[in-house]
Amino acid sequence: MYSKSPLRIPAIALAVAGLLLSGCSSGGPGHSAAASTTASSLGPLPSAGDAGLAPYYTQKLNWHSCGVPGFECATMKAPLDYAHPVAADDLKLAVARKKAAGPGARLGSLLVNPGGPGGSAIDYLQYAALGYPAPVTSRYDMAAIDPRGVARSEPVECLTDAQMDAFTAVDTTPDDATETSKLVTADTGFAAGCAKRSAKLLGHVSTVESARDMDILRALLGDDKLTYVGKSYGTFLGATYAGLFPQRVGRLVLDGAMDPSVSSLDSSRTQAGGFETAFTAFANDCVKHTDCALGTKNADDAGHRLDALFRSLDAKPLPTGQARPLTEALGTTGVISAMYDEGSWPTLRAALAKAQQGDGSGLLKLSDEYYERDSSGKYSNLMFANAAVNCLDLPPALSSPADVARALPSFRSTSPHFGTGLAWASLICGYWTVPATGKPQRIEAKGAAPILVVGTIRDPATPYSWAESLASQLSSGHLLTYNGDGHTAYGRGSDCIDTAVNLYLLEGTTPPKNKKCD
Repeated sequence: MYSKSPLRIPAIALAVAGLLLSGCSSGGPGHSAAASTTASSLGPLPSAGDAGLAPYYTQKLNWHSCGVPGFECATMKAPLDYAHPVAADDLKLAVARKKAAGPGARLGSLLVNPGGPGGSAIDYLQYAALGYPAPVTSRYDMAAIDPRGVARSEPVECLTDAQMDAFTAVDTTPDDATETSKLVTADTGFAAGCAKRSAKLLGHVSTVESARDMDILRALLGDDKLTYVGKSYGTFLGATYAGLFPQRVGRLVLDGAMDPSVSSLDSSRTQAGGFETAFTAFANDCVKHTDCALGTKNADDAGHRLDALFRSLDAKPLPTGQARPLTEALGTTGVISAMYDEGSWPTLRAALAKAQQGDGSGLLKLSDEYYERDSSGKYSNLMFANAAVNCLDLPPALSSPADVARALPSFRSTSPHFGTGLAWASLICGYWTVPATGKPQRIEAKGAAPILVVGTIRDPATPYSWAESLASQLSSGHLLTYNGDGHTAYGRGSDCIDTAVNLYLLEGTTPPKNKKCD
């Protein structure tokens, strides 16, 4: 399933989002049978006083220049296995910060995470420290930790770049047994590659463990409580932290919220509906432009034309000027990539126009940006970490082609244009070699300070219903609504949203009940 971290920032290049191969880590409006469990099942509260953990909470960070003016970096040790901390197995996790420059009294550290899972929080920090509203960045030391398994923090590895090129091009809307077999082979090969290259780490990249890592960093930064802005999957990480450490919650902003209380199947299906909603918004805008390759009639007609394009790519991939033709899977990813930010809609219009003229290069470029594939053909480890975290956090949405076949009608009903591909994309965790350690559960975080949950009405990757659900689950949750398009809201141009979040971060004041920004 597709999930993505929140921003596509020009120049600083922080499009750190990923294809959620296994379905979202959490989310959806309904409640599964397992949803009755509470945050207490997240595990015992670790602290500096717990046997074996004191060395981690009392270690000294050796800060040094990152090579970017104003930013400092360090390496933090964390146990591979919190249940059995062994120094020889310690992980080395990358952390970074930019100190508050004033004016005004320093308020402590503000940790940020962009989502994914698999997005580099340190890369995102460069945007947050320079791009978040000045009243906030002048008062807080902006800080980040690349989660375990991600980027600079003991990265999970699975496939070579050439193997990733092949994997991303595989048909995810199989029409017969032969195509289904090829898809299953690709999924099992991906899982086997992760097991071969990252065997020791693969069972210890859960969101619970990353939340515990954040608590160590909180202590090492000298903060009694955590102040945090999490985007997309970063909201699940933040909510998990609140469930583990409710008394250590300071000011938490969970923007583009996910719902931890439902199964991966329900969340995958709901997210498919989110992309459908986003495409409808794009189509309604597209048909107003004379250069819209999907016609100028209406959104329904535009959708039919998009389906026709996908069918043509399935039958005959388009040339791109590279050795890689544009397959249906890559073309679909290109379209979905542009759904995260309405600022990408003109780029998508141009890419679709090229495709109608027989040139798939525009959609391929959008797809490559989505997968974090650079011009030299090198991929980041985003996709590997994404699958590893998601397959550990929740039992698989679907475990066999027969499971997918049974689920397809509901996916297609929810998302006529993307449902089929998204259902098949949920299959990979069915072949994962490490059993899931997490399960769907409500997170109430009883006793936590007020937590601000931000939801966008037409968010493609984290549908608004998830924000409503998370805010209602958290015992101290407060919902702030953005009536707009795109993925997440804070720091993306809405003065109303920014003002409300700033007031919360600076003074601890939550918005009025049912506050909505247009």
